[in-house]
Order: sequence, then structure tokens, then C-alpha cells
Amino acid sequence: MALPINVKELIDNRGVESTRIEYKADWDPEPIVHSITAFANDIDNSGGGYIVVGIAEENGMPKMPVTGLNKGSIDRIQKELLNKCNLIEPRYLPVVEPSTYDGKDILIIWVPGGDDRPYKCPIMLNSEGASKKSEKVYYIRKMSNTIRTNAREERELISLARDVPYDDRINPHADVADMRSSLMTEFLHAVDSELYAGSLTRPVEAVATDMKLVRGPSEYRKPVNVGLMFFNESPEDFFPYSQIEVVIKPDPTGIGMRERTFKGPLDKQLRDALAYIRNSIIEEYVTKVPDREEAVRVYNWPYRAVEEALSNAIYHRSYQIHEPVTVTVTPEAMDILSIPGPDISISDEDLANRVLISSRYRNRRIGDFLKELKLVEGRNTGIPLIINAMRQNGSAFPEFKTDESRSYFRVILPIHPVFLLEEEHAERPVRTERRRGTRRTKNELRQLITIALRQNDLSMRELSAQLGYAKLTDSVRVVVKEMIENGEAEYLYPDKANNPNQKIRLI
Repeated sequence: MALPINVKELIDNRGVESTRIEYKADWDPEPIVHSITAFANDIDNSGGGYIVVGIAEENGMPKMPVTGLNKGSIDRIQKELLNKCNLIEPRYLPVVEPSTYDGKDILIIWVPGGDDRPYKCPIMLNSEGASKKSEKVYYIRKMSNTIRTNAREERELISLARDVPYDDRINPHADVADMRSSLMTEFLHAVDSELYAGSLTRPVEAVATDMKLVRGPSEYRKPVNVGLMFFNESPEDFFPYSQIEVVIKPDPTGIGMRERTFKGPLDKQLRDALAYIRNSIIEEYVTKVPDREEAVRVYNWPYRAVEEALSNAIYHRSYQIHEPVTVTVTPEAMDILSIPGPDISISDEDLANRVLISSRYRNRRIGDFLKELKLVEGRNTGIPLIINAMRQNGSAFPEFKTDESRSYFRVILPIHPVFLLEEEHAERPVRTERRRGTRRTKNELRQLITIALRQNDLSMRELSAQLGYAKLTDSVRVVVKEMIENGEAEYLYPDKANNPNQKIRLI
């Protein structure tokens, strides 16, 4: 059975986080079955993992050149693996697929998170006698390692028993036929899976089985929720309000408000909403400066930050709560709201410091599909990416908000200060007119500097970055000097001109 992913991208660490892949130079039953057990336990709800047999590991990456396996040994390994996996309690069988990489034969073991966790297996497995006598223990993954659980981890793992993430649960109200073969085929083609060719002629159930999208005995085969979320034209029929709503509010009173709703398979609604935001909301401001040949280009909101924030909302929201993901655009900010909020393990201090590292995922299968389609980044990388995109655009830092009960999560992206200047000279439109080939006057610079300093005290370099300049310019120096002389602003440390922490603030 082929895998529903691109094998080369998997091995090259481009489709799946490195912590979810293990490389083994050769067949060694004991550590491999321990890792199968750990991935099946999926204590972080990250989606299990993959073991690549026939490729050695070097610093977390595949070691080159690839040695591969003896072709004649692959059948023997698969039979032995089946026997060893029978020793896992409760019984767990991974998906095993022979493949090739750089012309060498390898074996890929796909280990999705199991339905019957917690799983345990013998400590010793390299001989039949030892396997029967050996104590059976629980294994989990920590970072890139397979480890035995300690007492606390064992209690935590047992508490997860039967607690299958919602996106990976059977949907008793749907039928396998509710998933569309055409949508599966499009996905497999997009990710360049070896399953694609067969999906053109095989029945829906057969393809869905290979993709782990159906479950249950032969007389009661049912789709899992993630299959309906991605491969049904109207997932809102099964998950009400599983949609994205984009609301443009040019005025607090609601006058002139516009709204667009995006429905359909999760990846389609996400792409459609992002395309609408990119084409109808995001604007570029281009201005010439006297002491620089290149024009300064900034955006009201950097697309990369918006893309990551909205993708994360689709990934981490709850589909059991019937509320949409909403994007509210005002003249001051873009506010992306999803329900519920982050895990309680993320403290208020973490939120204030913009450090959101979750110990457990709400949806494990949605993440896999979005990562395969290159719509989200790897584990815990989304927030740093959003912050970096805002910083590079010269925008203020994003804000992350929730309440004490973690009932919602808001990502607030402030508009770039230059667009606030545009608003002061307009009837408060949300979209600003693009300006090309213009030079900023002193009066414009003074207004932009004032707007930036209203938000935070800034150093001269930080202030220049907020205005979209790559470095401190003479124009900014002159205007700041005049503002200080006129009593509009002052130095934070007026008696220490060379203080490394020196900043400018409004009076």
C-alpha cells in the first residue's frame, strides 16, 4: 500500500516535523517496536510518526549516501515486524510500505496515533524467549527520542485512554460515500503521493482506507471526521459553522460594513479567504525618500503574518463548538478570532511575552493535511513566524488575547503606522489608496513619528524601522530633533545621550 504523502519530502524533513521521524540504518526489532509503541501512544496528539528503515541518522537528518536494505530481506523484515507488533498491548499494527530513495530499497513504517491507547510492549524483544519473559512498559516520544514513561507520564498517558482527538474520531452520522473521490484525488496529486495514480480508478472506500479516513468493522465502515472536513463539499452539514467569516468594519457604528463567508473543504475555504484578503484588503504603500535610491515599501498587514495566523486558527479551533473563525478588519487592526482558546498550560505571562508553546494539539489529523499542502508550518513555529513578518514590515508587534477560562483566542495585527496617517486625511476607509513615487514631506514624517510613538517609546533605529526604512535616515534625525526642540518629544535619558537603551517618547 502506497502512503498518502510524498516519500522524498518525508525523508528530507520537508513535510513532517523532524521529531516525528526516526531513521534506522538497519532492522533492529527492539528499538523499532519501542518507537512504534511510543508513536501509537501519541501523548502530544501530534499525529504519530514515521520510522524509515534503511537510512542512517546523522544530527537528526538522513545520513548520505543512503545504504538501503538488502532487497531479499524486506519480506522477512515485514513478517518479523508483524510478529513483534503482536506483542504490543493492546494489539497495534502500523502501515508498512517498501519504497526506494536514491535508488536504494528502504522500508517506511507509518505509525498514526492509535485509537486504543495507552499501548505497552516488552522491554526486551530481540529473542522470542526474552520477549515472553520481559516486563511490558509504556513508551512515549519526547522531542526526537523514544523513552519509557516515568510515574507522572504514565498517569498522564492512562488519563488519555480512549480520548481520541475529535478530528480523528468516527462520525456515526455519515457514510463513506459522503467523501468525494475527486477531492481525494486532487489532494493526492497536490502532495505528489504514490497513491494518486491508483486513486483515479479505485473505489472511494479503498482509497480512504489507505489514507486512514475510514474505520470500523466491514459491516459498519464509517468515515472519520477529518475525512469529511477535507473531502466533502459541504463539511458544514456535519460540523455547523465550520467556516471563515471576513468582516470589514470601516466605522465602529457598522455603517458601510461588508461581510464575506467562505465555506467548503477546510483547505479550499482557507485558500479562498486568504485570496480575498490578499486581493481586497492588503495594500502596499510605496514612498520615495530623499537620501535613498530605492523606494520604501510597506504593507498595511504583511500577507505572511495573516496567512499564518488564519491557518493556525483553522488548525487549532474546535469543530465541536459551532462558531466560525472570524476575521474583523478595522482601520486600526486585523483581529482573527477562533474558539476556544489555547491550552491552559499556556500562562497569561506566556501570552504577554508572545511565547505560545503547546504541549498537546487539539487536532492531530487536520495538521497533517494542512502541512502536506504547505498551508501551515511545523510544530510551535507559527507565532515566531507571525512576529518576524510583522517586524520585517515595520509593524507593531501582534497581540495574543484570551480569557481566564480560555474560551476564545484572538490574534490582533495592528495596521502599519503609515496607513494610520492615510486615515487621518480620509473618511475612515478601511482600504487606503496606493501611493507610488511620492516623497514624504517633513509634516508627513512628523505625523508618522507621532503615531508610532503613541504606541511605544522607541529608539531611533526602532523608529526608523516602524516607518519602513532599512536604516536610520537623516530625514528622521532632522524631524526628531525639531520635535525635541519644539517640546513635542524628549529623550528617555536626556543626560545620557549615548545610553544604549536610549529611546524617544512623546511629551
